[in-house]
Amino acid sequence: MNRYFHKELEEIRSKLILIGEKANEAGSLAVEGFIQSDLEKTLSAIKMDDEIDDLEIEIDRDSVRYITLRSPVSSDVRLIFVAIKASHDLERAGDEAHSIAKRTRSILTRDGKVTNTVAIETMSGLAFGMLKDALTSFLEEDLELAHGIIERDKEVDRLNKENFKKLSKGMEGENIEASTSIETILISRSIERIADHAKNLAEEVIYLLTGE
Repeated sequence: MNRYFHKELEEIRSKLILIGEKANEAGSLAVEGFIQSDLEKTLSAIKMDDEIDDLEIEIDRDSVRYITLRSPVSSDVRLIFVAIKASHDLERAGDEAHSIAKRTRSILTRDGKVTNTVAIETMSGLAFGMLKDALTSFLEEDLELAHGIIERDKEVDRLNKENFKKLSKGMEGENIEASTSIETILISRSIERIADHAKNLAEEVIYLLTGE
């Protein structure tokens, strides 16, 4: 759907694209750091957190200014409120990426490398794909894409539970450091939360387009 937007609203949309791209990049770097035992990628992901936080603040500020100065019609007000919520979900996804990177740094500092990646790579591919598509569904007002994202969340949840079971067994019987298994469980949980934020964004798009 193509609609006319004031310059200020276009700037908000541009910043949403940017915060989404940065959240996805930070998450991808953090997971690659874990999968590849790459400390440099891990540290790069950690450094991106401040940029993501700053963008969320800018989007909130710009949104309030737009409502104050433009007296927008009701449909644009709803769009602005959804944009604010979307930026919050993307910022929280960035926080989870930061958490993954910090936990990976702890594992690499302690163990030298990651030896058990369970289903993290598959799970992260699904979660970051959801996040990218959620942002696309918002920007292009694609209702069908938004509904599809919600269904994909179930597979991420299943993989997270599978990781927990495997790593818990490892702590009981296999020769794996319990602290590393716990860190990996929490990394899996962070990826599951990123998928949750993507699902939230998809639900916000559905509300934007249908009012439901």
